Amino acid sequence: METRARTLVKSVVWTLIGLVVMVVVGAIFTGSFTTGGAMAVINAALGFVTYAIYERVWANIGWGRDA
Repeated sequence: METRARTLVKSVVWTLIGLVVMVVVGAIFTGSFTTGGAMAVINAALGFVTYAIYERVWANIGWGRDA
């Protein structure tokens, strides 16, 4: 089983990767790093919470694990 600390670290790293990608994509599409950055922060916050919940749910599912 995965610890909550490991889930948290994985969530933070994944969120930072997504944040950087979203800033670049947002800036390309809007022409503004400010607007792109705002979009990225909102997306990162929602993604962080969603991913953490997703990981905790899967941590409690035994299907597909070796005994």
